[in-house]
Amino acid sequence: MGREDVAYGQDGVLGLAPTWPQAASYVPSAWVEPFDWQGDAPLNTPMEELVIYEMHVRGFTQDPSSKVSNPGTYAGMVERLDYLQKLGINAVELLPVQEFNELEYYAPIPGSDEFRFNFWGYSTVGFFAPMSRFSAAAAAGKDGDAIRNEFKMLVRECHKRGIEVILDVVFNHTAEGNELGPTLSFRGLDNRVYYMLAPGGEYYNYSGCGNTLNCNAPAVQKFIVDCLKYWVTEFHVDGFRFDLASILTRAPSAWHPDGHPNDDVEAEAEAEQLTIDESFEGDPAVAIKPSGPITAEGNLMTDGAGVVTGTPLTEPDVIKAISEDPVLANTKLIAEAWDCDGLNQVGAFPHYGGRWGEWNGKFRDTVRNFIKGSDGNFAGDFASCLCGSPNIYAKHEAGLDDWWGNNGGRQWRGNRGPTASVNFIIAHDGFTLGDLVSYNEKHNMANGEGNRDGEQHNGSWNCGEEGPTTSWDVRRLRQRQMRNFTAALLLSAGVPMMHMGDEYGHSKGGNNNTYCHDSELNYLDWGQANEDAVGLARFTSRMIQLRRRHPQLTRSSYVKDGEVQWHGLEPYQPDWSETSRLVAFTLRHPTEGGLYVAFNTSHKPRVVILPKWEGRVWMPMIDTSRLSPYDCLVADEALSEAEVQAARSAQAMWTASGQAPLLPWSCVVMESVREDDAGVKIIKAARAT
Repeated sequence: MGREDVAYGQDGVLGLAPTWPQAASYVPSAWVEPFDWQGDAPLNTPMEELVIYEMHVRGFTQDPSSKVSNPGTYAGMVERLDYLQKLGINAVELLPVQEFNELEYYAPIPGSDEFRFNFWGYSTVGFFAPMSRFSAAAAAGKDGDAIRNEFKMLVRECHKRGIEVILDVVFNHTAEGNELGPTLSFRGLDNRVYYMLAPGGEYYNYSGCGNTLNCNAPAVQKFIVDCLKYWVTEFHVDGFRFDLASILTRAPSAWHPDGHPNDDVEAEAEAEQLTIDESFEGDPAVAIKPSGPITAEGNLMTDGAGVVTGTPLTEPDVIKAISEDPVLANTKLIAEAWDCDGLNQVGAFPHYGGRWGEWNGKFRDTVRNFIKGSDGNFAGDFASCLCGSPNIYAKHEAGLDDWWGNNGGRQWRGNRGPTASVNFIIAHDGFTLGDLVSYNEKHNMANGEGNRDGEQHNGSWNCGEEGPTTSWDVRRLRQRQMRNFTAALLLSAGVPMMHMGDEYGHSKGGNNNTYCHDSELNYLDWGQANEDAVGLARFTSRMIQLRRRHPQLTRSSYVKDGEVQWHGLEPYQPDWSETSRLVAFTLRHPTEGGLYVAFNTSHKPRVVILPKWEGRVWMPMIDTSRLSPYDCLVADEALSEAEVQAARSAQAMWTASGQAPLLPWSCVVMESVREDDAGVKIIKAARAT
């Protein structure tokens, strides 16, 4: 599958020959010594307590700055797990690790000396096999058992550190592409069973990748469930994120069982009264047009029971089977609840009693727009995001523009808690956090597609200048905005997910579609991560600690009246107008105390009046407008207890007066403490003066 003129086996060249990688062809041994799990058991961390880190195994340690023994591998990742634990991560969501062909797109990138790879891996070949190219064992020439054991070691070592392992799985399409693609497996086994086909043999393309797996056909459904169970029982993984999960809700295509495979295409066509489309340019075995398709009026393909192929099903068999399988009962199930044909099921994905969480794309869009200060009615929607999106998951009524929620998905609306919402602002496809605040437009020329690829609408703002800049004002504002986004993510009810490298502000130079780059664009820079020159990683870690220390932020039910109060410039006077750029609230602790949080996304500074709680004072904790380490007043290796007290003393005249200043585009968090606590002596002293 690779180029004939490439010097395989040389440094920097993937593969040993221009064929499918030899490591992908391993056959299990007849007897394998059992892997030593060392008593490993599922962590079963409650959804509301998760902080998910979306990451790429190879990209995590491939950069030389990682200084691991086996860069870009499962073993290399194990060497750096302590970094994730220190950051506060307790779940990793691994981009695809099921065997895929990295050389699928292998060709020179026009206008550069680089080659195009399938780096992200969303094109599965071996659904039951860990990706061999991510294995140090494979690189050392060891067999498939050693590869599997290396992945098991990664899961085991994650669990030892309290980190769950969630796999990003792709059951919406395969690497075989459309009728012009290679025949690797399913097409040869039974093309009509495994793929959604039109009556003429053409492939439905709800995935945007050439084909669509026929997920709700009985044989394919069983294959998917068996695959998931294998990864849970054999590798101890804790959950799955389903790429383009809405495809798994679509009606399959069905054919009359009126023939048998035959190597002679012409003979098979005659036996089954088939015809071959002369204009068809692909494999003739795919081009045949059988008389066997089960169609409806208008020659529309159906599932065999009268439902037109591709129709979203209210109760899809494969989703029901996954949700109710006893082996999968305690696994996390997360849906990317949309597909490439416009079906969007966010808020009404068939969840079977709340078994499924959803990537909340509406959270992403709302937070991006509010934090950058966009015009529009975003203040109220932002407040809903902070509460875990009850407007999406608790509300039975769907919006007028929600086709699915008003039709087949109606029964799945409402009665769900905050943990249904997997909150994210950044994911692998799109801008990094650093680029979100540095670019107004995507800059994807390095992909060799004339900048036509990638998302056009990013909700980004460059803070005054496009790309790298020497302007102190712009750079300072970008640092503030990255902290604002991080604070919004970690202060919101639901399940927060951050992306690898965002903890230090990784940049891809404005490229929002780096699927084809096996390079520094997609590698974590350990020099930057360890240096943490601007303190963003420290801020992220301390925000995660704050989230865990306040149970009102990690809740499985929505806040009630009395637990949360909304404020504006004055207490209890929120502004929900379209021009509002201020959202402030207090959130009470279940036993005593609580938090005051305010976001000012205006270009003007504001002074807010703090609500008065009897016998308590407001202690400054977070201020994104301040330089590190004073953006987070927590004693640690960067800031001593004396320095924390001195910083609070400098603000005492404000807090003693019941006020707080907010610079433009900033967030403050204060904690309610008793007046007689030792930590508030400085405030009482300020009052006395």
